[in-house]
Amino acid sequence: MYNIFLPDEYVKDVYQLSPSDFINKGIKGIITDLDNTLVAWDRPDATPEIATWIKDMQDAGLQVTILSNNNELRVKAFCDPIETPFIFSARKPLSKAFKKALTQMELQKEEVVMIGDQLMTDILGGNRFGLHTILVVPVASSDGVMTKFNRQLERRIMKTLKRKGMISWEE
Repeated sequence: MYNIFLPDEYVKDVYQLSPSDFINKGIKGIITDLDNTLVAWDRPDATPEIATWIKDMQDAGLQVTILSNNNELRVKAFCDPIETPFIFSARKPLSKAFKKALTQMELQKEEVVMIGDQLMTDILGGNRFGLHTILVVPVASSDGVMTKFNRQLERRIMKTLKRKGMISWEE
């Protein structure tokens, strides 16, 4: 039962992921969460480093789509200046938005990874949909109101995963 919450990979942040990492695995597309994955949840725009990371991925031929549960105004304000496709109000972990992202990218599940900071939305949704999932450490130590509840559940799940010997990294 807990396998559904287990990411395929765990990294400190997205900067540990390079275009060649993906290309060598046959990956052609990246679906990534926005808040606390790429930037702090309360930061309205992309940092220069994130803008460069996304551009490097795109320049290498990888498609990047931001998939966020946040509202259109928030996600559009972040994505438009860096010319990155997005889906807002995604309702992760439900599958509909993941399917929409793959359709927009014209890619198959095996060609796409999901990157996110939350087990309850990003990893659960990506795993349920059949994507390769990558968990990152949240960018900010604080969360929005809706995420705080999820974090409490995540801590319990992580504790169980560690106790069962299913994960070896430190939080």
